[in-house]
Amino acid sequence: MSYATVAPYTLSPDGTYYIFDRPIEKSDSDDREYRLIKLKNDLEALIIRDNETDKASAALDVHVGSMIDPINLQGLAHFCEHLLFMGTEKYPKENEYQEYLSTHSGRSNAYTSLEHTNYYFEVGEKHFEGALDRYSFSSLTTIECNIDYFDLTDLSYKFFDLINNRFAQFFINPLFDPSCTDRELNAVDSENKNNLQKDSRRLFQLEKSLCNPNHPYNKFGTGNLKTLRDEPLKEGIDVREELLKYHETYYSANIMKLCVLGKEPLDVMTRWVVEKFSAVRNKALSIPVAEGHPLTENELLRITFAKPVMDIRTLSFVFPFPDPNPFFKTKPAHYLSHLIAHKGKGSILSLLKKAGLVDDIDVGAYAVAIGSGFFRIEVDLTEKGLKQYEEVVKVIFQYIDMLKREGVKKWIFDENAQLAAMQFRFKDKSSVSSYTSQVSNFMQRPYPREWILSAPYLSFEYDPAQIEHALDCLRKDRFTLMVVGKQLEGLDQKEKWYGTEYSVKKIGDGFLKDLENLPANNELRLPEPNEFIPANFDVNKKTNITPIKRPTLIKNTKLTRVWHKKDDTFWVPKANIHFFLKTPLAYVTPLHCVKTRLYVELVADALTEYSYAAGVAGLTYSVGNQTEGISLTVQGFNDKIHVLLERILTSMKDFKVDSQRFTLIKEQVQRGYHNSLLTEPYNNAIYYLTYLTTEIMWTSEEALEVLDAVTAEDIQSFYPQLLSSLHIEAIAHGNVSKDQALRVTNLVEDILLPKPLITSQLIRHRSLLLPENEHLVYRRQVFDKKNVNSAVDYYLEVGHVLDKWTRVRLSLLAHIAREPCFDQLRTKEQLGYIVFSGPRGLAGTIGLMIGVQSIKDTVYLENRIEAFLLKLYSLIEDMSEEEYQKRIQSLITTKLEKDKNLRQESYRYWQHIRSGFYEFDRVDQDVAELPTVTKSSLLTFFKEAIHPSSKTRKKLSTHLYSQNPPPPPPPSKTQDINNLFNCLQSHSLTSDIGLQDLHNYSELENFGSLDNSETEKILRKFLAERVKTNEAEMEELVKSVSKAFFAANNGTDSKSKKIVNGVAGDDKNSSERDDTILSERNTIVDDLIVFKSKMLLGPAPTPVVPFEILRRGEDGSKL
Repeated sequence: MSYATVAPYTLSPDGTYYIFDRPIEKSDSDDREYRLIKLKNDLEALIIRDNETDKASAALDVHVGSMIDPINLQGLAHFCEHLLFMGTEKYPKENEYQEYLSTHSGRSNAYTSLEHTNYYFEVGEKHFEGALDRYSFSSLTTIECNIDYFDLTDLSYKFFDLINNRFAQFFINPLFDPSCTDRELNAVDSENKNNLQKDSRRLFQLEKSLCNPNHPYNKFGTGNLKTLRDEPLKEGIDVREELLKYHETYYSANIMKLCVLGKEPLDVMTRWVVEKFSAVRNKALSIPVAEGHPLTENELLRITFAKPVMDIRTLSFVFPFPDPNPFFKTKPAHYLSHLIAHKGKGSILSLLKKAGLVDDIDVGAYAVAIGSGFFRIEVDLTEKGLKQYEEVVKVIFQYIDMLKREGVKKWIFDENAQLAAMQFRFKDKSSVSSYTSQVSNFMQRPYPREWILSAPYLSFEYDPAQIEHALDCLRKDRFTLMVVGKQLEGLDQKEKWYGTEYSVKKIGDGFLKDLENLPANNELRLPEPNEFIPANFDVNKKTNITPIKRPTLIKNTKLTRVWHKKDDTFWVPKANIHFFLKTPLAYVTPLHCVKTRLYVELVADALTEYSYAAGVAGLTYSVGNQTEGISLTVQGFNDKIHVLLERILTSMKDFKVDSQRFTLIKEQVQRGYHNSLLTEPYNNAIYYLTYLTTEIMWTSEEALEVLDAVTAEDIQSFYPQLLSSLHIEAIAHGNVSKDQALRVTNLVEDILLPKPLITSQLIRHRSLLLPENEHLVYRRQVFDKKNVNSAVDYYLEVGHVLDKWTRVRLSLLAHIAREPCFDQLRTKEQLGYIVFSGPRGLAGTIGLMIGVQSIKDTVYLENRIEAFLLKLYSLIEDMSEEEYQKRIQSLITTKLEKDKNLRQESYRYWQHIRSGFYEFDRVDQDVAELPTVTKSSLLTFFKEAIHPSSKTRKKLSTHLYSQNPPPPPPPSKTQDINNLFNCLQSHSLTSDIGLQDLHNYSELENFGSLDNSETEKILRKFLAERVKTNEAEMEELVKSVSKAFFAANNGTDSKSKKIVNGVAGDDKNSSERDDTILSERNTIVDDLIVFKSKMLLGPAPTPVVPFEILRRGEDGSKL
């Protein structure tokens, strides 16, 4: 079986391609033009013209993934995805493509799944052809980088030809450079190490590992050093040769689907696609199809018990199920999922929540391979539910029995079809690369070509027999169970790849007999018709108007401030209404913080049955506690938005705490605080950096200290006080008039009946200011004792967000730094899988942040970050004026990118409101300022605020160091040479010395295993032949490179522990400093409270212009 499709194509007038001759069904709100073509090499391409887009994109999906990996090279498909961009035979410079992208505002990414490898990028629409030329779908990395626009008319044909040659070579002859292999193997291994403590990955692999061992679903798709280096080496397998074979075998035009989106006419983009993709070779490959099913009789009727990293408790059913994709017309799986996952009255969740067994439910069917699928039911268990999971199983099967007794209901199918049609009709646009990536994947499915956009969403036919057949697959003798909980004991096995503790047993005959004889449960019933389905979709669209750029203040009293903007851009029958209920009681102490969180969680829990139908009908809400109060958002189809909001507010006002639900929600909140400590180290590094620079912030540990003592009675008496005095701020944006906005927002006043806060209570929280010429380090252990990763978050505070001079230069510097930071610290130095950089803002202060998560020691990471900053300064200093201006234009393009949908626009306005500055025109100000920023002024800013030698900069770094660092890897010649090359590069020596020079130098064979004197001897000889300098300078250079090399090879060296006792190295430049110890300029933060108490406070946020001005229209007229 395969997903073969037959479509009516006719030959194009010029005879170079075939064109699909039927219209493609699209959403009513979709103003784009579509053309489907097939090239002579059988590559199918969907070309999309969006006349309003400011970004263009292309994506290509190859119908092969990790399931095709050889059993002795697991992870090969993923490794191929990593390596393909690393140069070609004709253009071997590995980072040429990324360097090109870094000067243009856009991004690229790729992923490998079970049966697909998907590559995509987006770029400024005026620069699409150049990017398409360079973009090779066998050459992409998995990073995101920024790309820019420039006018195509400025480019010469010669330049296009050069780019096109590079593109073609990327795809036809990927280099798989041996010098890159070890490094990218480390990148894959680092990615795997990054995932080792993620429960989603661990449990997914456990499920796969316990499936049919003869089915490729059983494989380990990520790969690591063991599967891609060590084991192949033992078997005499040349991994590079296998990569070449893999690419040659499977990267065939006939199993690729291409989607391109741009602003140019369809004819122009069609010509580009034909010119650039017709050379892709068609190897007439049949799409690989796995035989059999991942679940056979041997794997069914088993129950697996597994211990997670986080404190989570789940029960999962998996039923063997048909591949849902061929049943796109009738969508029987969707019918079943809708009913089993329902959360209204009479549902599985409603009954099990009342019994105190379950907190949530998730249901869905999906393909695991062509021809094979799973139907999964997963519930979140309470402590009681974990002990009584068999009762949960019984109730779920009672519901399935009820569905079989009731039979298929046409009104339920029709309602679902109506909802799907409504959602598709008003489908929002998303980022262009997300869209092209998704559509290129949809094109691989067995949809008629005219339905490739609509088939994933719409139900076309009612076929009760197909629904009954799908329901028959949910059998009591054909399923597996998995129970997950930290409390589970007696687990006697460990999963091979992630080390997950588990045990497996057959489901007992007695329990199976109980299931066969289940009585009917009268509390379980079908849902009622959905009362939230909207009926009014009028938007009163106006033409030939210029959208206004900000919301208008339509009400401003002591109690309430309301902002409004009628949608004048997207013209959809939707609205987004955001409220912030400011109340000092929400966060005055850790106890108040905990009580507020319990209150909002209890309210949301109580609203589940009522609000679920609204969510299904495209109307959602969220309520949450924040540091200064409570946030409330209602968004979606506007027809009945007031009905949902009124019910939410009434529940908040008249809430009665149920003691049983309180106990369960309290335990959920407690687990949430505990689990926040077990998140990835880089997240906690950011968390503690925020804590150290925030005036008031209670930690999870502080919250846990007071949580135990809180009772249901405490919440019942607390929340009326919480709501008694408020300041209400809101924005109503979308398909709502000014009068409607006032009526809806007045509901808060009318229902909650609060008193206004006094003026002094309106002062916003402030940030702490780092002291000048201080270099601060806060260190603590990673909470998860088994996590091998450490992390550093390195922050340089540069000033206040309202200082335009500083803000714009920080923005430009961060924009320039992003790609070289990733390239140096991740790609070249291989510090870790997670490397990021960018501007950071908090309550008015702004700065530059660089983060790394790695298995290396945090001191080494910090020193490498500082070495990068030195290199970044030189990069900017050496940049030509032409290149510098490109970077400015690139940032301008990024800042001017349009909102893709109503929700994105609403969020942007709300962020300006919540900041307290109300600076709605900040982007326009920055865009006007950027062309005035000279390179010399940027370097001055860098020297004063960023450069490690600055006497005025303000630095704070947080180090989360592993309690379980891995042992150092065995020596590897390629890795040693890569490390040496990086050291030479940091000393600006690689203009004369290439990586291949090092590989060809025989005396470097065992370089990494030599002692210091032997290393220096070989280095001296090597450099003397290539570097012209005097003897004294040569000796200094040799010692510096040697020291840097040993630091790079021993990033986990115990010498780094010296900083705990305050021992530090000299503050010298990068070429002289020992990267295993901190500079003596650093001060260790030992006591968080003492540290924070000594810091000065920054100014509280205040409006940049009087509110009276913001009550006027953009033309100054009073509203």
